[in-house]
Amino acid sequence: MYKYLFIFICSYTICQEPIEPIEPTWKNLNYAGDGESYHTLDIYLPNSTTKKSPLILTIYGSAWRSNRSKASKYIKKSLIKPLVEAGFAVASINHRSSTDALFPAQIHDVKAAIRFLRGNAKEYKIDPSFIGVTGSSSGGHLATMAGTTSHNKMMEGNVGSFLDYDSHVNAVVDWFGPTDFLLMDICGSRMVHDAINSPESKLIGGAIQENKDKASAANPITYINPETPPFLIIHGMVDLTVPYCQSKVLKIALDSAKIQSELISVRDGGHGRNVFKEEFQNKMVMFFQKELSQISTIDEIKEKIIRKRSWSYFTSNRNSWPPSKGSSGNKLIMFNKIKTALSSSIQLISY
Repeated sequence: MYKYLFIFICSYTICQEPIEPIEPTWKNLNYAGDGESYHTLDIYLPNSTTKKSPLILTIYGSAWRSNRSKASKYIKKSLIKPLVEAGFAVASINHRSSTDALFPAQIHDVKAAIRFLRGNAKEYKIDPSFIGVTGSSSGGHLATMAGTTSHNKMMEGNVGSFLDYDSHVNAVVDWFGPTDFLLMDICGSRMVHDAINSPESKLIGGAIQENKDKASAANPITYINPETPPFLIIHGMVDLTVPYCQSKVLKIALDSAKIQSELISVRDGGHGRNVFKEEFQNKMVMFFQKELSQISTIDEIKEKIIRKRSWSYFTSNRNSWPPSKGSSGNKLIMFNKIKTALSSSIQLISY
């Protein structure tokens, strides 16, 4: 008996390969300027570079109950470490919990953090031309909300002093986040999400089925629009906390709006179990790298157009660019992305 007990302990604690610690370059920066700990973030920079780095914002999962989990072991291991090792700067944020304030306070905090980081990009060695966002569970919900409300002034809030900066994001990785609260019990769950004391009901301030307008306002799908950035969604098919259908309906809505997206369905995945694997962490990294490469291409074209100081220069060549990448449909998609990127600096003409 004692022999087997020793083997069990050795397998799960003492003999586990230690995880190399990762510590922030800057810690407990207050992005709202109010001195509150729930408005702080940590910044991690990759060790191998002295130049500005593209940024990923990470948001912890807590059923919106925690306001201080930005440095938890799980988020460091699951999200921060693989991203920093891939060359990204990472900002891990705290946000107000559902007991601190009702929705939309949480997404207002996320957007305030993004604006703060853009406003201080030079000081913290961040390349503000690319900001991605990722999170799991309730953090996945907020990451998704940050994506679908990009360029939506109605959801900005007024947190912090960098209100003149943009809070849009360029790419989203959603790890099993809830979306349509009203469907969660229908899809099957080990908890009753319709109950007045459920995490979703606590978030909006009342039982979700009795407050459908508020539940709809907290549903990221509500805000999908042509400027919604690309998505990677990762969800376990046997998740009994946030049912798999939550990502399925998000994917369907993104497809209907013709937004680039991919849903990775983990057949044996639960609520994090068998989902936070190296295989899928690598998928996250490769997705962000792919989207970063597209933004870099857009920036190169933008510089060329600015030098020419003529929008017609690009429109006359739009059907031949890029010369060797994909179909004409893909060229048009890239053209429209470039048009959006240029809209703030070049006076556009109709075509």
